[in-house]
Amino acid sequence: MRYLLLTLTILAYSFTIIPDKTDKKYYEEKYRPQYHFTPEKNWMNDPNGLVYYGGEYHLFYQYNPNGKEWGYMHWGHAVSKDMVRWEHLPIAITPDEDSKDKNHATAFSGCAIVDEKNTTGLQQGDEKTLLIFYTSFECGQRLAYSNDKGRTWKKYDKNPLIPFEKDDARDPKVFFHQPSGNWIMALYRKPDGDEAKQGISIYTSKNLINWELKSHTTGFFECPDLIELPLDGNKEKSKWVLLGGDGAYMVGSFDGNKFSPESKKKILDHGKNFYATQTWSNHPEGKVVQIAWMKGGEFPEMPFNGQMTFPCELSLRTTKSGPTLCKKPIDAIATLHDKELIKKEKNIIPGIKGNIIGGISGDEIHIKAKFNPKNSDGFGFLIRNGKKELGTEIRYDSNKKMLDCLGGQAFVEPIGGFIQLEILVDRASIEIFANDGEVVLSSCFTPAKGDDDLTLWTQGGELFVDSISVFTLKSAWKEK
Repeated sequence: MRYLLLTLTILAYSFTIIPDKTDKKYYEEKYRPQYHFTPEKNWMNDPNGLVYYGGEYHLFYQYNPNGKEWGYMHWGHAVSKDMVRWEHLPIAITPDEDSKDKNHATAFSGCAIVDEKNTTGLQQGDEKTLLIFYTSFECGQRLAYSNDKGRTWKKYDKNPLIPFEKDDARDPKVFFHQPSGNWIMALYRKPDGDEAKQGISIYTSKNLINWELKSHTTGFFECPDLIELPLDGNKEKSKWVLLGGDGAYMVGSFDGNKFSPESKKKILDHGKNFYATQTWSNHPEGKVVQIAWMKGGEFPEMPFNGQMTFPCELSLRTTKSGPTLCKKPIDAIATLHDKELIKKEKNIIPGIKGNIIGGISGDEIHIKAKFNPKNSDGFGFLIRNGKKELGTEIRYDSNKKMLDCLGGQAFVEPIGGFIQLEILVDRASIEIFANDGEVVLSSCFTPAKGDDDLTLWTQGGELFVDSISVFTLKSAWKEK
């Protein structure tokens, strides 16, 4: 870095990882995320079928069992009690028609719900039926179901629910709309094959089997989601948010048939690797929790290809630009905290003197900090800094009010004179949440092994550190 730096060496600490008793190398590879979800091996992309039932959060995902490249889509499957520590389960959904083709009849994206009232009549036994709605490529929208808590799955014998048409329809998201008494399906479509018409269609159903097209909103691309959130925590002022796979969203109203936008399209995440965002259904506390695939991430020489973002709780807050979708890491991140260093109320200036703390070393870190830029031209962190090579820079330009990292950038205005940052660092990713998640940047990186230092710097003037907490994190895969 060419700037005059203030080195903030934050607590020298070496990670101690408890090895797995059966395989000491399991989930310890160089670029293997330690608290972000990855498959054991092979290709993974979109999160699918996010649902909570019987004390377990289910995470399904697009999976190629044949290799580390995209294609031959199946549904991989994992469960967790806290959305942090995951248990791998067998493949849930396989291609239809016994297809061995890379594309045709493969199991594309979709969702899962709990059929609480046995609306489909598919329940057998005491467990509620779990339903998966998915796209069978070139074969329409289909249904699969489970009566054993998601351990085994059967395909509905009268598939498809919505026949294949030349509209590129895919990625169904299903939920119940209480005011209308209907089940709703948000489905990506390109009517008449016209690119200008691509967007999200709304279908309704009384029985989860027969679906009727009601409306269409243009300007969105695949992996739709439609969620209701209280504005500023007030349920009497709830709004609906329509999202596309890239995190682009609109805030508006929904009457059970049509979404009516009340805002321009906004961007949820300004990072370089955020895609195919989806939210969990049936959350036990009624929270809206989201996860996404970190599209375009690179994992050199690893047995797997693909990772998810860390699960985040969504909220809707009023800002200067109107109702804004915000996200923050779920509270369960604190269960991985190991060592903690806290510093408060300190002015720092450019240069090597006046360091307020020593240095930290590690590749899994959680930072929570609050700064007043004062007369600093810019400040930030060097992540995974080395003795020979500079680390990855997180930079806030105080004059332009721009936050950037790894090619992603966004405007961040101080609130009450302060910039608040929360940062999650894992072996292959950096996620930054500014001002309580009002602005987010999620990106992947491939740092050099052994370059594990953390540096805080300021340039051109004094920076006031109101508070900074740095946590080293335990591995979610090794904790016993």
